Amino acid sequence: MNSNTKRLLVSFFYLFPIFAFAQKEISLEDIWSKGTYYSKGVYGILSMNDGKYYTTSVKALGSQFIVKYEYSTGNAVDTLFSADKFKEISNLNNFDSYSLSQNENKILLATDFESIYRHSYKADYYIYDIKKKSLEPLSRNGKQQLASFSPDANMIAFVRNNNIFIKDLNTNIETQITTDGQKNNIINGACDWVYEEEFGFDKAFAWNENSKKIAFYRFDESAVKEYGMPEYDSLYPSYTTFKYPKAGEKNSVVSIWIYDIDKKKLVNVDVGPETDQYIPRIKWSKSANLLSLIRMNRLQNKLELMLADSETGKTKTILTEKSPTYIDISDDLTFLNDNTTFIWSSELGGYNHLYHYNLDGKLIKQITTGNWDVISYKGFDEKSQTLFFTAAYTSSTQKDVCKIKINGTNFQLLSNKEGGTNEPTFSRTFDYYINNYSNSQTPSVYTINNNNGKIIRTLQDNIDLKERLKEYNLQQKEFFTIKTQDNFELNAWMIKPPKFDKNKKYPVMFVIYGGPGNNTVLNRWEGANYMWHQLLAQKGYIVVSVDNRGTGFKGEKFKKITYSNLGHYETLDQIEAARYFGSLPYIDKNRIGIQGWSFGGYLSSLCITKGNDVFKLAIAVAPVTNWRYYDTIYTERYLGLPKDNAKGYDDNSPLNFADDLKGKYLLIHGSSDDNVHYQNAAEMAMALQNANKQFDFMMYPNKNHGIGGGVIRLNLFTKMTDFITNNL
Repeated sequence: MNSNTKRLLVSFFYLFPIFAFAQKEISLEDIWSKGTYYSKGVYGILSMNDGKYYTTSVKALGSQFIVKYEYSTGNAVDTLFSADKFKEISNLNNFDSYSLSQNENKILLATDFESIYRHSYKADYYIYDIKKKSLEPLSRNGKQQLASFSPDANMIAFVRNNNIFIKDLNTNIETQITTDGQKNNIINGACDWVYEEEFGFDKAFAWNENSKKIAFYRFDESAVKEYGMPEYDSLYPSYTTFKYPKAGEKNSVVSIWIYDIDKKKLVNVDVGPETDQYIPRIKWSKSANLLSLIRMNRLQNKLELMLADSETGKTKTILTEKSPTYIDISDDLTFLNDNTTFIWSSELGGYNHLYHYNLDGKLIKQITTGNWDVISYKGFDEKSQTLFFTAAYTSSTQKDVCKIKINGTNFQLLSNKEGGTNEPTFSRTFDYYINNYSNSQTPSVYTINNNNGKIIRTLQDNIDLKERLKEYNLQQKEFFTIKTQDNFELNAWMIKPPKFDKNKKYPVMFVIYGGPGNNTVLNRWEGANYMWHQLLAQKGYIVVSVDNRGTGFKGEKFKKITYSNLGHYETLDQIEAARYFGSLPYIDKNRIGIQGWSFGGYLSSLCITKGNDVFKLAIAVAPVTNWRYYDTIYTERYLGLPKDNAKGYDDNSPLNFADDLKGKYLLIHGSSDDNVHYQNAAEMAMALQNANKQFDFMMYPNKNHGIGGGVIRLNLFTKMTDFITNNL
C-alpha cells in the first residue's frame, strides 16, 4: 500500500463518523405533504355500559371496523362491525363517525359527510343491528343531521331541511315533528351559525330519560342579516349566503320546545319575555319531566339556571350568577342519581372550581379549592362518590388528571409528575381511562390506566416516530416566565438554533395566539407546527411563544383583565416580551418577527403597527382586523355592545393603525372563510393602500378559516417560510 493510498484511507475514516452521524434537515414537504412526522392515535373511543370494555374504529385491509376491546388487558375480544361485509355501499368503507344504542344492540353509522358550517354536517346514516347482522339506511328521503338513538333504542331523532324527524325502528315509520323549517329563516333541532361556533354545540335537541319526550331549540333567523361569499367554481361563480349576526346586530330569537311522543303534543317552554338573550344549554334532569336550561343576558354577564316542567312549560330559576365582566359556558352540569342535587362549575371565586348544589340552588359544598383552575370536568362516579377532572394543578403549562370525593376530601393527582399534557377518556363506570399523554418533545402515548392512575397497558407509543425524530437535530423547547412592568408573570417557551452560540446575534420569530382563555405555552406535542418551529430553528432563528394577559389556566383576574379593551394588554405584553428578548446578548433586536392565525393574526397586525419600533416583520393569517365585523356572541362577550364601547372596538382595530406600518407585513386569508370573513383582509388591504404602505398579500380562493386541502397547507407554509427567510 503506497503512502497516498494510506492518506486517503485515513482521511476516509476521519470523515466517516461525520457522514454517519449527520443530522437530517427538516423539509416543508415532509411536514405538510408527506406526513413524515405524523403521529398515530387511538380514535373513536366509546366505553361500553359495563365499564369493562370499549370500542374504537379501526382501519385495516382496505376496510373499516368497529372493534371491541377489554380495558383490563387492552386485548381485542370481538369485531362488532365490518364494513367489508357491505361492499355494495362503497362509502361505508370510510365511515366518519358511529354511536351505539344504549342497550348496545345497534350501531348508527354516518357516511358521506357534507359540511354545513365549520363543525356541522349532513350525512347518510345507516343502522346496523349487531344480533341480526343487518344494515338499513336511516332514511331514504335525503341526507340527515345529528341522528341519535332514544335511550330505549326504539327510535332515532334527526334533523333534515331544518325540521326534526323521529324514526320508529319497530314500525319503520318516519314522523315529521316540525314543519316550519326553512333555510336562512327557521331552524328546528340544529343550531344557527353563531351558536354552533361560539357556544360549541350543533345538536340542538335532547331525549329525556324514558324516551317519551324530546326537547329542542327553535331558531328564528328571519331578522338576522345575511353574509355572502362567492365560490369560484364555474364560469359564473356561485354565491353562498348564510345568517351571520355581527357585533351589535340582531340575533336569532331562540325558543325551547318539548314534544310528547305519546300525546303528539308540543309544549313551549317559558324562557321569559325577553327575546334578546341566549339559551346556551338545555339538559334533562334525572326526572323524566324536568328539563334544565341556562339563560344568559345579551352581555353574558348574568347567568340563570332554570328548571322547566315538561307538562306545562313553566320554569323557575334556582341559581343566578353575575359577573362584572363575563361568564363562560361549560358542559359540567351533572344531575346526580339522588335526584335532589347537582354538580356545577364556576370561576366566580377567582379560579374555576367544582361545586355541589341541591335542586333549590342552595350550596352544599365547594368541592375543589385552591389557586389553580379546573380545566375539564370528566364526570362523577356514583358508587365511590368521586369526581374526575383535569386541572392546571402542578403548573399553568401542564394538564393533570385528578380525582376528589364529593365532600372535598381525598384529592389525588393521578397523572405522572414528570410534566406534560394529559387528555383522559373515562369508562362509563370510571374504573378505567384511556390517557393521551404528551410533552413538548414526546409525541402522544396512549395508555389504559385504572382509576388510581396506574398504567395497565400501552396502546400506542408512537415509537416509530420517536426513532425517526432522532435522525434530526431537534432542539429542546425551554419553558420560563417573563415578568411585566405591571408585575404579571407571562409563560413563555423558546427554541434555539442547533449549535447555538451565545456569542452570536440571532433573529427571533414569535409564534402566538393570545386570545381569551387560549394558550400556546403548553407542555404538549404540537405535531406539524412544532416541526415547522424546528425547521425555522434549523434556519438560524430563535423561535418563541408568549402567553399574554387574557390567556387561560391562571385564574379569572389574569384571563378577564382584557375585558372591554380586547387587544390592548395583549399587544402591550407581546411588545414588552419582544423588548425583553431584544435585550438579551445573543439576540439581534433589529430582527424580531411575529406570526399568528385568527386572533393571533389580529394580534400580529397590532404588533407590527403599534409596536413598529420593536417588530420588523409580521404575518397575519385569517385575522380579525375590526371587531365590528365579527360575531355577536364572541365579540360582545369580551367588548360589550359597539354602541356602549366604541372606544374598545376602535382603539385596537389594526385598520386604524395602517399609517404606523414600517416593517414587512404579509396578510393571508381564505376567500370562503365563514368564521373570520374575507372582509377583514379586504378592509386591511384598503387601509394600507390608502396609507400608501407596501405589503404582501396572499388570498386562497374557496378556502375557509383552516386554509387546507391538497397541497394548499404546503403552499401556505412555503409562502410564510420564504417571507421570513427573505425579510428577517
